[in-house]
Amino acid sequence: MKGLYSLLGVVYMITTSFYLSPGKVMAKKKDINTKKIETLVADTKFEKKTNTGSSAEELYHSIAFEPNHELNYEVFSKALRGFENLKKAGLLNQDSHLLTVCDFSMSSNTKRLWVIDMNERKVLFNSLVAHGKNTGEEFATNFSNTESSLQTSLGFYITDATYDGDNGYSLRLLGMDKGFNDAAYRRAIVMHGADYVSEEFAAMHKRIGRSWGCPAVPRDLTQPIINTIKGRNLLFIYYPDQNYLSKSEWLKA
Repeated sequence: MKGLYSLLGVVYMITTSFYLSPGKVMAKKKDINTKKIETLVADTKFEKKTNTGSSAEELYHSIAFEPNHELNYEVFSKALRGFENLKKAGLLNQDSHLLTVCDFSMSSNTKRLWVIDMNERKVLFNSLVAHGKNTGEEFATNFSNTESSLQTSLGFYITDATYDGDNGYSLRLLGMDKGFNDAAYRRAIVMHGADYVSEEFAAMHKRIGRSWGCPAVPRDLTQPIINTIKGRNLLFIYYPDQNYLSKSEWLKA
């Protein structure tokens, strides 16, 4: 009889050892669900961050740059970020797909302006472009938003209307970076053509000529470039100036 009771006791202990009170079960389920949600949120954030970076990289590598005339990826990614932020702000049309970039960290004797069709993923123009007279000699070093400084202004511009002026066919530019290029319209900073923006001029003077702050382009490309990018498209004038890069609202992630 004692053996029977002992056997029943063992069976009871085994069966109850697998039992959890309803409170403990719910707590355990809640803990599991919380961990799942936290993991899902973390994965989503990582995926979003990764996809954003990879989409810019994917777009960049799909663009048919001419060999040895590629736009620097870091410059492109900053231009693209500003492009997307200006779209979100409603300052660019949602169907806008043209991106014009001037990389003024490069020698003025090189083709440092690109007009890119991001839908077609191709370079429409790759050209010489001048910086301001007081911005530097062959290389740009100094930038200003001040009237009569004869210096180039950094940042994002939206292209506006065309007109015929002292420099011929020209394109008005609206500076979007407060404190860096928002005086461009008052300063008459425009895109125009110039005879001094040519390889012949560079060969003779060891650099192309300089403007009064305008992104001047070769005469033979003036009309084609301006007619392509006029009417609320984006132009980005880049230089690795840490003050600008850290303060531009359009470069914020």
